[in-house]
Amino acid sequence: MEKIVFIMIVSALFMKADVQKSCLTCHQENQIPSALIYKRYLMQYSTDMRMQKVMYDYLKNPKKGASIMPSVFFSKFPMKDKSSLDDTLLKKEIAAYLNHFNLKKKLVNSR
Repeated sequence: MEKIVFIMIVSALFMKADVQKSCLTCHQENQIPSALIYKRYLMQYSTDMRMQKVMYDYLKNPKKGASIMPSVFFSKFPMKDKSSLDDTLLKKEIAAYLNHFNLKKKLVNSR
């Protein structure tokens, strides 16, 4: 029983890391400025909860008009395809992505 639980936990950790890594990898491969995007979301929506909702809505139905980025942004960077992740995993990955750029966490860790 303990082996099964351990294997499930390790599998979940690898799956989470792979999906978050694929989000960041795609942004890096396409030279999409993730930190800039995070800052724009933070300035516009100010809380993680609001940012998560707006990002979720955008990733479920990406349109230029629904993006926080100006339209000229899409002349340089590709338009995001609709996410194929299930709702629960997408929400977790958005939270992990936002946590990666969390300014408060960086301030606390810099002490």
